[in-house]
Amino acid sequence: MTAPQSRSRQPKELDAGCLQPEISSFRLHLAAEGKAATTVRTYTEAVQWFAATCLVREAGRAGWEDVRKQDVQGWMAWLLGRYSAAYASNQFRALQQFFKWLAAEEQIPDPMAGLRPPHVPDKPVPVFADGDLPRLERACVGRSFQQRRDAAVIAVFAATGIRLPELAGIRYDPDDPRRSDIGLWQREITVHGKGRKTRTVKISYDAARSLDRYLRVRARHAQAYRPQLWLGVNNRGPMTASGIYQVIARRGRHCGVEVFPHRFRHHFSHTWLDRGGAEGDLMELNGWTSPQMLRRYGASARSARARRSYDRIMDNTT
Repeated sequence: MTAPQSRSRQPKELDAGCLQPEISSFRLHLAAEGKAATTVRTYTEAVQWFAATCLVREAGRAGWEDVRKQDVQGWMAWLLGRYSAAYASNQFRALQQFFKWLAAEEQIPDPMAGLRPPHVPDKPVPVFADGDLPRLERACVGRSFQQRRDAAVIAVFAATGIRLPELAGIRYDPDDPRRSDIGLWQREITVHGKGRKTRTVKISYDAARSLDRYLRVRARHAQAYRPQLWLGVNNRGPMTASGIYQVIARRGRHCGVEVFPHRFRHHFSHTWLDRGGAEGDLMELNGWTSPQMLRRYGASARSARARRSYDRIMDNTT
């Protein structure tokens, strides 16, 4: 297999040939189960990539019943040689779901039975350093539409730790509360999360003020009638998740802060646990159904508390 130069510059081979019909059925199965569109796309592309690159081109497999455990192991070894362990693990789990479905659907052996995903080493949770968030906030100070919008985006991210697609999907209707996800007086936002699940999150008073300032300038926008909360500058239409990502990255570059939307989620979760917040409450606020992520952030918070305790315990030691 020839290594791609990079994920972004080298397109994946997705032509699964004679193996495509089962992948299309798997896609329908995921959609019927109510999986998020990004999950459906990620899982099916992972299977297509594996089939096109490893099975059709390299091994010459003519059907899924011909796939062997060694095919999957070779694919994982190839991925681990070129990508991160976390990325390879995600690809493994996508294939695992496909083969489980295929084994039940067609009653053929599952080649991944007994295989374990690649080990993903623990890494420090990337949170903001002291002063980073105030610098981001200062970078958006002003009364223009763009400044108030960007300030509100950063404030809501920091106050809630919600995912980028969740923030992009917030709806606003000043005339009909039933069609709006924002309750400023209650300081609450209804979030539409993965798997079409909704939950309500709280925001701080500062975030509510930033959001209120944005809503005032938004009311004068030519497309204020749109149901999407976040609108583009110069009377452009609603912002996509990609557009919001670019806003965050641009603001970070201007003030010298390394920032991406998911970093707010890291920081929110770490801070919650570091300050003694209940783990169950964090799971509810973040929309987690598995404690896996909770364990990761719990370890990060324990490490921060241990470092703070060092000076108190070891001060004036000889």
